[in-house]
Amino acid sequence: MDVLPYLVAVWIFLAGCYGLATSRNLIHAVGCLSVCQSGTYVLLLAVGYRDDATAPVFSDVEPGSRPVVDPVVQALALTDVVVGATVTALLLALVIQVAKRHGTVDPDELSELRG
Repeated sequence: MDVLPYLVAVWIFLAGCYGLATSRNLIHAVGCLSVCQSGTYVLLLAVGYRDDATAPVFSDVEPGSRPVVDPVVQALALTDVVVGATVTALLLALVIQVAKRHGTVDPDELSELRG
C-alpha cells in the first residue's frame, strides 16, 4: 500500500484540474485551483512519511538509534500551504474586481477581455 498516497494525490489534483477546465464561474475556478493545490499537500506528506519515525528535534534520541522524519519536507509543506492561501486570496480579490467592473463572474461573458 505504499502507492496509495501517491494515487490519492494524483486523483485530487486531476479532480481539481477537471473542475478548473469545466468551470463556468470564476469563483468556482479559484476553488478548483485550491483543490489542485491540496493534491500537492498530500504528495508532500506522502514523500515525507516514514513508519515509526520521530521528530528530529528531540534531544533524547541517539543519532542513528531510530528513524527520524525529514524536516525539509515539513517545511516545504508549510510553505506550500502559505503560498496556496496567498494565491487564493489574490485570485479572489481579482474576481471581486472583475465582478465590480463587469457585473459578472462568467468567463464567457467577459467579451472586453478578449484579444
